[in-house]
Amino acid sequence: MTYVLPSYRDAVAFNPERFNPITLAGNERAKVILACFEPGQFIPVHRPGVDLSLLVLEGEGRIVAGEEELSVQAGAIAFVPAGERRGIKAETRLVILHVVTPPPTQEDHVQVMAGLQAGQWQ
Repeated sequence: MTYVLPSYRDAVAFNPERFNPITLAGNERAKVILACFEPGQFIPVHRPGVDLSLLVLEGEGRIVAGEEELSVQAGAIAFVPAGERRGIKAETRLVILHVVTPPPTQEDHVQVMAGLQAGQWQ
C-alpha cells in the first residue's frame, strides 16, 4: 500500500491515559507508526524481535537503546536492532516516527503491556 501524508501534524493525536501509537502504513515487511506522548508517558523497556528506526519529530524525552540511556529531542535519530533493549519516556509532549521491521507480533508486545499495566518504564 502506498501512503502519503502531507504533514505528520495532520495525524498527531494525544491520549491522556497512555502513549498513543498511530499506525500510518504497513505491510508484511514493515510498519510505520506515529507515537504521541504526553509528559511522563512511556513505552516500557523491552526486547522485541524487530528492528526499530525512530526519528524524534517534536519534544524531549529519554530513550533506552541497547545498554545506553540518552536524552533526545527533536531531530534525534536512533536505530535499535532486534533483540536489543529499547524504551521511550516523554519529558515534554513528544512525537516520534517509528519504523519497525518486520511488524511486531503479539509476543513482541507482552513486555510492553506488562510494563504499562504495572506503570513501570524500566
